[in-house]
Amino acid sequence: MFFAETTERMFYHLFYPLSADYSIFNVFRYITFRSAYAGITALVFCLLVGPVMIRLLQKLSIKERIREDGPEQHQVKSGTPTMGGMLILFAFLLSTLLWSNLANTYIWLLVFVAAGYGLIGFYDDWAKLKRGEGLKARTKMIFQILLAFAVALFLTYLDPNRAAFSTVLYVPFFKDFTPDIGELAYLILIVLVIVGTSNAVNLTDGLDGLAIGPIIIAMVTYTVIVYLCGHFKFSDYLNIQFIKDAGEVAVLSSSVIGAGLGFLWFNAYPAQMFMGDVGSLSLGAILGTLAVIAKQELLLILVGGIFVIEALSVIIQVAYFKYTKGKRFFKMAPLHHHFGKSGWEEPKVIVRFWIVAVVLAMVSLSTLKLR
Repeated sequence: MFFAETTERMFYHLFYPLSADYSIFNVFRYITFRSAYAGITALVFCLLVGPVMIRLLQKLSIKERIREDGPEQHQVKSGTPTMGGMLILFAFLLSTLLWSNLANTYIWLLVFVAAGYGLIGFYDDWAKLKRGEGLKARTKMIFQILLAFAVALFLTYLDPNRAAFSTVLYVPFFKDFTPDIGELAYLILIVLVIVGTSNAVNLTDGLDGLAIGPIIIAMVTYTVIVYLCGHFKFSDYLNIQFIKDAGEVAVLSSSVIGAGLGFLWFNAYPAQMFMGDVGSLSLGAILGTLAVIAKQELLLILVGGIFVIEALSVIIQVAYFKYTKGKRFFKMAPLHHHFGKSGWEEPKVIVRFWIVAVVLAMVSLSTLKLR
């Protein structure tokens, strides 16, 4: 009853039935039209609500605390409103509910992921503000794994659209190499992709606009991919797996793009607010889930190359420190801090990382044809 009453208020469910009598409403059937306006809606929402949220965060003293062992130049950022990721989540959820087909299972799966990881990040941010330390790493990881495992179970066993290829792995650059890795291995892969991407984005979120830029670029890339794999003719032409109903996900990912651009308006250097874990964890999880839905899990290594490099820099730093009993491989990790310590100005680090992200996205899209 609630679902039916809710959908009646949404643009797609309200206007598309009118196309039978008025041809002008026929545009609501097109994913491209709804994706474009979903992005615009989320962007406008952020631009309008952003200043209000900044004032509210300041009033509630929800402000960033810079660690004493952090980069010296970052101490001036102390006191900047944080947890701005809530703005992204609100904007993308509102736009998704307005413009998407709410009968689509993948839409609700992604909403579940965004809400679940958003709650983990929210509690972690709130605990840091109130107690000085957030969730224990082990506790946070357990919750992340449980949510990702729920997604893995659904996509592997409960999604009828994927029954014939649910455990098949598609390898970039290779046309005929599509190994079936089996249920257990694929379940583990999904969990690794979602949890790994979530935490890699979180590690990257260390400079003004550094994380949201590559997120937007990666989301644009996967918006194209999910649209193509959900279109029978395009997927057949490109020899990629056709996935029924996946095209509708482009509406949701476009909402994330719009919300990301709106947030970037306030997060660009010098930032007026930070996204916090509530933003970085949820955005990373959405990106990882998009890759799994599109059956392009391995391509995410290339699409999200910036996040991979940042995560690897931390792993290398920790391993090298332990192996050499105190020596550091980088001046500071994650990698963006290494460049800051090397004398690069913060805007230069940010923009150059964005450039790398764009190049990686272009190469990633080219692999669809190269196959």
